[in-house]
Amino acid sequence: MTDTNLDLQESGWEELRKEARKIEGDLDVKLSSYAKLGARFTQGGFPLSFRYTGSPTLGSNRSWKSMVIEIQSLLEKLLDINDAMSRCAASAAPTTSVTQKLARHRDILHEFTQV
Repeated sequence: MTDTNLDLQESGWEELRKEARKIEGDLDVKLSSYAKLGARFTQGGFPLSFRYTGSPTLGSNRSWKSMVIEIQSLLEKLLDINDAMSRCAASAAPTTSVTQKLARHRDILHEFTQV
């Protein structure tokens, strides 16, 4: 493999990691907002599923549904980014550092999908 190809793969890996971190941050914010919105409509917490169980007004129901769609979209994007990082790592000789970072991003995705 030439140095140019290696540089392109490293550049691609870093861009993917940057995008993954951005999406993970966006998901943190959205899930926090989701929890706050849910707390307004339920006693003692919020539903852990994306189904609404309270009696919202029409406007808040739209907000709820919109937030659910945004969260689902971000999760799908993060899954795609994780898959792309896996392919990128597999196309080069992955170092221990890359393997550990990839595993951490997979763990984060798993944690988000368990909410």
